[in-house]
Amino acid sequence: MEIPEFVATLDEEGRSLAAAAEAAGFGAKVATCPDWQVRDLVRHTGMVHRWAAAFVAEGYTVYHPDGGLPGLDGAELLGWFREGHRRLVDTLASAPPDVACWSFLPAPSPLAFWARRQAHETTVHRVDAQSALGRTPGTIATGFAVDGIDELLRGFHGRARSQVRSAAPRVLRVRATDADAVWTVRLSAQPPVSERREHASGDADCEVAGPAARLYLALWNRLPFPSMSGDAALAALWREKSGVTWS
Repeated sequence: MEIPEFVATLDEEGRSLAAAAEAAGFGAKVATCPDWQVRDLVRHTGMVHRWAAAFVAEGYTVYHPDGGLPGLDGAELLGWFREGHRRLVDTLASAPPDVACWSFLPAPSPLAFWARRQAHETTVHRVDAQSALGRTPGTIATGFAVDGIDELLRGFHGRARSQVRSAAPRVLRVRATDADAVWTVRLSAQPPVSERREHASGDADCEVAGPAARLYLALWNRLPFPSMSGDAALAALWREKSGVTWS
């Protein structure tokens, strides 16, 4: 996917998140994040949007802390969220392709990183907002979901911070049944090593499979795995250890 596609997705997903939050009410429970109410979700996502926009707009070349969560609620909180989301979209859309700033996952450029990361961040949290309404998650395009799985497996869980580890070597396979995309995740006492191919090769101890959009949300621990075969303990290990937390 290209930067403009990610920015367009970010734009649409942020507006959908705001609409779902407003419809659910700020005290509603977020089913996919049981410790959160909708106000917590909106505060968090709005903070991340402002944090991300600052790197691109200000050209910070080293890590810069976020601005913290606002003490806003209700209509004021929603207005604050919408303003920050609009600022992020406009910042990414107008930034020069060669903008230099800090980023934390491999990408063709810092701008490509931030556009991709914020599109996925906002999509997952849009699903969270819709869960507060008791709704089935809205559509996620297959290609975008495949990209998101790739970012999660080869980006986030390729880092030393990943806790998805096994004392004995194991292999988890992730298969998108509606796309030519199969990931082989090799687990050990070290961070996972993931490779993506069009077809699987070699044996796996556990395979999770399904449409890319369902897999994407399952790997982000928002839905159950569509299907699983082999050693269920590996799927349980993913559930227990794969969470990406804000710090």
